[in-house]
Amino acid sequence: MNFGAVAALGRLAVRGFDGALAAIERARDAHRHPPRRARLERFGAILQLSVPRALVFVDRAFARRVVAVERPAAVPPIWSAPETSVGDVPLSAPLEAHLQLTNRCDAGCKGCYTGASPGGAPGEWGLAEWMRAIDQLADAGVFHVALGGGESAVLPWLGELADHARRRGIVPNLTTSGLAGLDRLLATSDRFGQINVSLDGLGPTYAAVRGFDGFARADAAIRALRRIKREVGINVVVTRANFAELDGLFAYAAGHRLSEVELLRFKPSGRGARTYGELRCTDAQHRALLPTVLAAARRHAVRVKVDCSYTPMLAHHRPDRALLAELAVYGCTGGDFLVGAKAGGQLTACSFAAPPPPATADHRAARLLEHARRVRRVPPLARCARAVCELRVPPAVPRRLQGRQRARGRRSIGPRPRVSARRRSCPARRARCPRWTRRAPRCGTSKVAGAMKPWLAPAVASAFQIRPTPGTRRTAACMI
Repeated sequence: MNFGAVAALGRLAVRGFDGALAAIERARDAHRHPPRRARLERFGAILQLSVPRALVFVDRAFARRVVAVERPAAVPPIWSAPETSVGDVPLSAPLEAHLQLTNRCDAGCKGCYTGASPGGAPGEWGLAEWMRAIDQLADAGVFHVALGGGESAVLPWLGELADHARRRGIVPNLTTSGLAGLDRLLATSDRFGQINVSLDGLGPTYAAVRGFDGFARADAAIRALRRIKREVGINVVVTRANFAELDGLFAYAAGHRLSEVELLRFKPSGRGARTYGELRCTDAQHRALLPTVLAAARRHAVRVKVDCSYTPMLAHHRPDRALLAELAVYGCTGGDFLVGAKAGGQLTACSFAAPPPPATADHRAARLLEHARRVRRVPPLARCARAVCELRVPPAVPRRLQGRQRARGRRSIGPRPRVSARRRSCPARRARCPRWTRRAPRCGTSKVAGAMKPWLAPAVASAFQIRPTPGTRRTAACMI
């Protein structure tokens, strides 16, 4: 008997059981607090599903079937211009906003990218200001907010803000260190979508990365949250000290039946600027990142998400574009897929970008979107290098990812997808093929075919109460 295979099947069964129960919980949450279901775009629309958890990009023809759009009498203003493909123009609004609710934290981690302190930042916003920001983000069509700090779990009004986001159709997710505010967080955990606890190592490695021994408290927080909530994961800032322990961290996530592992790149920001030379990964570790992560994720059957600034390190291995999409890697998405806000309301293209010039409080959310649109016009890699994390592309990264980008800011990161003889001979392909195409925005890839996954079409049909058709699989692509 192959005990290894039996153990692997057992892990997959456990993950499937947990996934099914998590889907039921998401469906109940969606019934209790209906999230935003759709948003029109130049290419068509973005649809949000709760089960499975997905944002689905569809063209205009498909959007007319699922969104209340009258034609031809009342054409939406955003559809007055010619239809585009995904990525040809920036989105009308971000998909997600990263809100740093406070810069207050007692931990004092030596690599903290915000430079958090016990006193916090001057002029931090309170509940009233953040509620107004949520209102403006909801009016713009944002789907999710990622709430963090500092340590936002210590805020007495955190649960009330999450409730307000739910009422406005936005799904609130949370990142916490697990080192403070746990009792209050446990009482309000059901108001959040995903809760991730920062865990940068096991045992002594945690202390080597953070500068103090807080593993026992973080571990206790993870266990306590997991007892009452299924969608709990861990955020891991990958450093020179914990790279060899990545497999152990995946094993930890599988052993505690966590929903995901999110890997973040260490950045020279805040206090991290002083320790960057000590903690940054070596070039050899960067080259080994993708095979290490894939092996660990497959071995322990744990879902993994990867920081967008890791795109050059992943592209070094010339992976299939579908794999990059599965890892949620699209290159720099600052100012397009996501935007950020500091604790005092200063608006940024992402959590690590510098804020734009100061503005009055009444117009900050509007300036956020305008600043984001300006940032989107900067070539992605140049934007990352200048404004975000001083990205240094390793010499081994393909030359096509370095230097100035070609026309329309795109470059291929691997071989073009093969087209079957049947597809090449399709008469519709010479005119306008019904197969909807997409590209991974902001990572420099050229357009790739993006047929809706076979298991996703029935979910869309059920969620929006439409009849599946033979063409459904060829009219949309999904981002999960």
